[in-house]
Amino acid sequence: MVFICFVLDLRSLSPPLLRDLKQSMLQLANFYAISSPTSSTSSSRSKPLLDRIGLCYLFKNRLSRTDELKVAYSPQGNFSLRDFHHAVNNLPSDAFLPDFNGSGALCCSDLKLSSVLNDKILYSWGGHSKDITRKVVLISSCIFETLDSATKKVLTDAAANCISVEFVFLEQNSSHLADIPERINKFLKQIGDHVNCSFQNYIPDAHALSGLVKKWFQELKEGLEEQMQARFVFKINLLGSTNRISCNLCTSFNQIIDEFVPCKSCRCHGIPFDTSRTIPTDMSSCPVTGVELGVLDLVDSSVKIGEHTVLYMPSFQCCQDLQKVPLPINFNVIERTNLSSLDEGIILGASYIVTPAFSELDDTDKSELNVKLFRVLCGILHSLDQGLVCSSNCNIETAKQTSFLCYYILLPSEKGVMILRRLAGSEEVLPVPDITNIACIPVRKDIENSLQASLLKIELRNYDPVQHNRGFHQRLNLLVKESLQFGAIPAKAKEPVTASNTALQDPVVEDLSVQANDVEVIEENVLDSILADGKTGAKTTEEWEQLVVLELPKMSSPTCISKLKLHKEVSSPLLSTGKLDDKTSRILERLEIPKQLKRKAASPTLSISSVKKPLIPFGPSNTDSQVIVLSQPIKPNFQRLKRKR
Repeated sequence: MVFICFVLDLRSLSPPLLRDLKQSMLQLANFYAISSPTSSTSSSRSKPLLDRIGLCYLFKNRLSRTDELKVAYSPQGNFSLRDFHHAVNNLPSDAFLPDFNGSGALCCSDLKLSSVLNDKILYSWGGHSKDITRKVVLISSCIFETLDSATKKVLTDAAANCISVEFVFLEQNSSHLADIPERINKFLKQIGDHVNCSFQNYIPDAHALSGLVKKWFQELKEGLEEQMQARFVFKINLLGSTNRISCNLCTSFNQIIDEFVPCKSCRCHGIPFDTSRTIPTDMSSCPVTGVELGVLDLVDSSVKIGEHTVLYMPSFQCCQDLQKVPLPINFNVIERTNLSSLDEGIILGASYIVTPAFSELDDTDKSELNVKLFRVLCGILHSLDQGLVCSSNCNIETAKQTSFLCYYILLPSEKGVMILRRLAGSEEVLPVPDITNIACIPVRKDIENSLQASLLKIELRNYDPVQHNRGFHQRLNLLVKESLQFGAIPAKAKEPVTASNTALQDPVVEDLSVQANDVEVIEENVLDSILADGKTGAKTTEEWEQLVVLELPKMSSPTCISKLKLHKEVSSPLLSTGKLDDKTSRILERLEIPKQLKRKAASPTLSISSVKKPLIPFGPSNTDSQVIVLSQPIKPNFQRLKRKR
């Protein structure tokens, strides 16, 4: 988590530069207001945005002619976008009192760093947690000649407290009268002994200020989202025994919201109510504490900025009610752009294939002309390797109107169709991460030769989606095949209940009829394997002895009913063969159907109808590859004897 304190040296900032710098501070606050953590849980959405931005300014007292420091905005808990805007807009605009040295350059005598780096201001922000990183950004248009001993001691103490100090020098037009490079080198030598100090030099144009804002915003976002780590593994060794490269993943754009949504919020915490998750009732409760709120505790006129920021408004009239975009969608062509210079990092969202509209119901001549114009446009753009940049008030991914412009690029193709992709705007583009430490590392020739030889061993071909199978069908087929191992699951058919058979129905007999299909499956498969060989028969007898002799199953259970049905048709013929041992005979005697069930099953007043369902094998058709599950007893497989009619 990073706390940043901005110190603006208003003594050296001209009114035009101060105006641009104010806009940059407001943009930074706006970015931070719509930022949200990586986690999308309800608890993270209900938490307010932590205040981590401070603002101070240096000015010269016109009466005492002394340099003073004032705190314009101090983080006190939850971030208040309205208070920060109020503080920036009320920065004094008449504090520009430059001092010039003999060479005509701006000079300032006191940095007032001791007034910032103390327990009353910076050290008190965020408490004493070890996970907090504090940073001071001093923005000025003058380069300090010398650092006195007091300032150097303050910088040393800041380094001991893990506080970094960044000096940002904004060069103005009048700076050409002085030797800027020489003064910069002199200042760098003074701060060179302090590892926590850095120096940045910029010409304050629109690109430089926008880059600074995005850089500071990325530092604030480090506490909101985690950087993803990745590694690329090769099938061959790149150098020696190394076959992988570790990397960090980061986004190249920060997509902003399309609209500002009116909402209700609690007055105690300023947290909006999530109407999509709550049940509409007459009473409302605080999203943080859960305490029921009265009418005076609710703020009806609020506007939701992102997920954690709410503005109190006098009415909702400032917010548009965005509707579905009417068809056809208008894309206004702005300019052409060379595709070779287009940064792939600013292309976001899905791709949409664009084809010419042709309808035989309309004017045929106009339709054919439209197709011809489309083909010629695509061909010309493809030959020039250019695309068309367009703007629209529609977000094509949501098919809704937006409060802000969306930019798109129309890309040609060789096959006569075009592709529409969305482009990031100025507010969405983030600067490229600092890679100076990568470019300055020298590379030996043997590493380059080894890596090139390894890459040439990797197969080279044009990408064809048909040849790159993700394995969806194979995985799903395997799941279905494994599911078939459980056999058929018959649905329980419900017969209409009539007055004639209501009194005659018995729950046990109903269970017998419902399990008829399962019993038929057992009849077809169970009677073929128990006497196949002596070892299998002995093992089967032992497991059935544990199931039947040592345990007393309930008469209404499906297992017991299946045993009774099996014994009814199989026990007598098998016993007559004389090939069963004593244990198996005793087991089958225990499976005899009780007399009460025999009488009820033989009653002529009952009509039990069962439709035989298609058989689903309990295992693969190849018996050699069957795997016996030891967690269940092996079902006996008797030799089926022909019945005498």
